[in-house]
Amino acid sequence: MIETSRKGVLKRVLKQIAGYKLLVFLTVFCALVSVAGTLAVPVFFGQAIDLIIENAAINYDKIFYEFLIAGIIIGITCVAQWLMNAINNRITYNVVKDVREDAFSHIQSLPLKFIDGHSQGDIVGRLVGDVDQFADGLLMGFTQLFSGVLTILGTLVIMLVINWVIAIVVVVVTPLSLFVAKFIASRTYSLFKKASQIRGKQTAFIDEMIGNVKVVQAFSRESENLDKFDEINEELTGASLKSIFYSSLTNPATRFINSIVYAMVALTGALMLVLSTPLPVAFTVGMLSSLLAYANQYTKPFNEISGVITELQNALACAGRIYEVIDEQAQKPDDDDAVELSEPEGNVDFEGVYFSYEADKKLIENLNLSVKAGQRIAIVGPTGCGKTTLINLLMRFYEPDKGKISVDGVNISDITRRSLRKNYGMVLQDTWLKNCSVRQNIAMGKPDAGDDEIAAAAKAAHAHTFIMQLPQGYDTVIAEDGGNLSQGQKQLLCISRIMLALPPMLILDEATSSIDTLTERRIQDAFAYLMKGRTSFVVAHRLSTIEKADLILVMKDGNIIEKGTHEELLALGGFYHKLYYSQFAV
Repeated sequence: MIETSRKGVLKRVLKQIAGYKLLVFLTVFCALVSVAGTLAVPVFFGQAIDLIIENAAINYDKIFYEFLIAGIIIGITCVAQWLMNAINNRITYNVVKDVREDAFSHIQSLPLKFIDGHSQGDIVGRLVGDVDQFADGLLMGFTQLFSGVLTILGTLVIMLVINWVIAIVVVVVTPLSLFVAKFIASRTYSLFKKASQIRGKQTAFIDEMIGNVKVVQAFSRESENLDKFDEINEELTGASLKSIFYSSLTNPATRFINSIVYAMVALTGALMLVLSTPLPVAFTVGMLSSLLAYANQYTKPFNEISGVITELQNALACAGRIYEVIDEQAQKPDDDDAVELSEPEGNVDFEGVYFSYEADKKLIENLNLSVKAGQRIAIVGPTGCGKTTLINLLMRFYEPDKGKISVDGVNISDITRRSLRKNYGMVLQDTWLKNCSVRQNIAMGKPDAGDDEIAAAAKAAHAHTFIMQLPQGYDTVIAEDGGNLSQGQKQLLCISRIMLALPPMLILDEATSSIDTLTERRIQDAFAYLMKGRTSFVVAHRLSTIEKADLILVMKDGNIIEKGTHEELLALGGFYHKLYYSQFAV
């Protein structure tokens, strides 16, 4: 069960902090030294005041001694506070690093279904924006929360020792401050969580618009998108203002109550000094000045803690969104006895395969297919008929609901995903290139390839010519997702990868859809050479590109309704015949 309640998230954060026990011990020690020093100083100042007031002849040596000791303690306190802050920074950013690594690592193991079902911008927002917000709140918590609690307890003990009557007055008023802080904090968590969710929606929208800016401009949708952005921005502004408004009430409310505490200490102490009635405890002006200093020290952490609690609500809300990703069920791991697929012949079988993305929307039903090693299989059909789904099943991006898929007689669920995918070479309609050199992009499937091999692969894919025209040739750094290349050039680089890796099985999903006709003819010849002896699955809309396939599967509504060679299907005069000749219709 995914635990994203405030209490559950806090437990998980504390558990991760516990992984740095030595650093936590050191910061606790530094906090103790810092608080002890801060509490000790007013005593020496009070004693110095008594030396001035109560003696006719002022003993400057004793007064200097009191101030000297106080100065040394202040110096030690400053060093302890500096060390505490440095250690807190290390703990915070180590915990944040762990959370970010856990989230990113888990995303690698999440099923494709999760990625397809969530906005990429929202996921990125959780790993970047929410983690940063979490770090800010955690750092403030470490820096102020623990030392603040120690200061409150320490000052209370010292005030009890100096004058228990005034200490009781302070204790009576204190619960008001705690009640106000708790009352407001309990209502801000949900508000901060809502603001964080809207921030994720805004990040997703920005990511979508930047990634598709050409389409936006081509359809003149700038004003509509600006209106949509303003709508989300207004929603975020409203949620943020509401959460900040309620959380900001904590500080002035606690300051008001703390001012009452200070005034009551001053009034009670003054009355005890001026009244002639016998006092229950010895009391001097120096003690009163010390108590007033302690009253300030006692109330100050309440103001700080109220701010910390506000930040912690935001931090916990953001941490909850990160943990939602971490807690998503990962894809079923490979079995311990899963086999490594090595040098397969390429026999692929579908036996009674059923699959649907949603339980109530059937797609592939009772699919049976036997592909012999080295066969070239073409898959055709109207949009949404299940062609790409078939490819996703082959690669184990999705698991069948029923039935099994085998390679060389071995159920692919009994084969490690890594070895299965390593033996397939894929070229998709949607290209993906890294922000690195052309050479590194081509060598992705074979990192140890030499320059001559890379160049030969590029020549086979007819990419060498345009690569050499780039500013630094093969060393030219490609912009993010190949932004400085045309769609056709990006597709040629993806084809070059396959030409270099030469896997035993191939999947070509509209691999030449963005390439000009002349180049496509040449690449089809290169593919024909590449596919010799390799089991190949080719998804195509331009049916003229798959006329030489050994077997053509015609899909409709998730089922194979016709299969055969190009000539056999044309002679049949069925759905394929209609599809084929429709591309020549005027």
